[in-house]
Amino acid sequence: MITKTLSKLNFQQGLSKIKSGAEVLRNIQSETKNLVLTQIADEIWSQRDKILSANHKDLKLAKGHPAAFIDRLTLNTRRLETMIESLREIVKLSDPVGEVVETKTLSNGLKLSRVRAPLGVLFMIFESRPNVALEAFSIAFKSGNAIILKGGRESKNTVEAIFKIIDTVLSRNGLPTHLFWGLSDFDRKWVLKFLKEKNTLDVVIPRGGDALIDFVVKNSLIPIIKNDRGLCHIYVHEDADIEMALKIIINAKTQRPGVCNAVETILIHNQIASKLLPQLHQMMPGVQFVCDSKAKAMLKDFDRILPATKKSWDTEYLDLFLNVCVVETLKAAVDHIRKHGSRHSESIIARDQSVATEFISIVDAAAVYWNASTRFTDGFEMGLGGEIGISTQKLHVRGPVGLKELTSCRWVGVGNGQVRV
Repeated sequence: MITKTLSKLNFQQGLSKIKSGAEVLRNIQSETKNLVLTQIADEIWSQRDKILSANHKDLKLAKGHPAAFIDRLTLNTRRLETMIESLREIVKLSDPVGEVVETKTLSNGLKLSRVRAPLGVLFMIFESRPNVALEAFSIAFKSGNAIILKGGRESKNTVEAIFKIIDTVLSRNGLPTHLFWGLSDFDRKWVLKFLKEKNTLDVVIPRGGDALIDFVVKNSLIPIIKNDRGLCHIYVHEDADIEMALKIIINAKTQRPGVCNAVETILIHNQIASKLLPQLHQMMPGVQFVCDSKAKAMLKDFDRILPATKKSWDTEYLDLFLNVCVVETLKAAVDHIRKHGSRHSESIIARDQSVATEFISIVDAAAVYWNASTRFTDGFEMGLGGEIGISTQKLHVRGPVGLKELTSCRWVGVGNGQVRV
């Protein structure tokens, strides 16, 4: 179901339809879900020229935006292949709906089971990344959830092309198209109205910048799965393997700087900093180093050096800027992360297992790594087929939000006449 312009009438009608769509979806068999997702993957590829043409229109309109914004908005053949691969991985995964997590039998013979069930109707608001529309639909659909998708104006043409493919494939398989609702009306007043519909919508998922997250948190009457910013750190301990540290930091910063799991700050023990930093600078020619006084002194003969300010440590650049802070102890590194981190992804590079274990146990984040890049905090990389977002909160889910994370467990009791005494 696609709506380009909302009115009071089609707003109410849409809510009624999406609610009934959620009820239908609860009873759709896994084989049908997988068939639909496979056909959508095939259609994405067969219509790739249309999708890329639509994306080209969006990119032309987005001229003048920051490089990271353009990167998130851009689709190309390789990224379409990745989107299709993610869809096919979701097809391979077990359907979580109906999974029995736990069983027990009471002394009176009543059999109890904890069983996974869909959350219901999801309302997802996302910004510039058009691939999110496809990934969100596929994960919601496979996990038995109806979904309302509200993209940003900047990806309008690309997202509409994806919505049409979803609509077409659902109809082809005799399924009601109101299992999902794709919106292209960008008037914020409608977002406000959706956020008040607690009797129809079960969860709201904002995925975007700080302003979007804050707006939803302040206005929603619906439970939120929050996908906060990613201000990620890597701490390099004094005993770290230099070659490993260089490899990990370069990957975490430059492989794709405009995403939430890219590193923004490196914390380097002072015993290794003077050896590591010049090599790191030489091997990252496109990166601006935003340095504290100690790091700046060690790199005084180098270019691309900027002085860090108080604001620097709280900045998610999503660009080729890297904060550098020299610390004296593991505790100092952990204290810095506690003060400035966003509880997304943090990493330590160290040989000593006891040091790594202490870091992992103390640092409070959705994902913590030892001798690995922060770029692995990703549903596809973690074998979840993809993700609807990365949750930095603790209830109801933390980390990549995949199929199981879009379900909750309820109790089912089977008896033969038991009554409570």
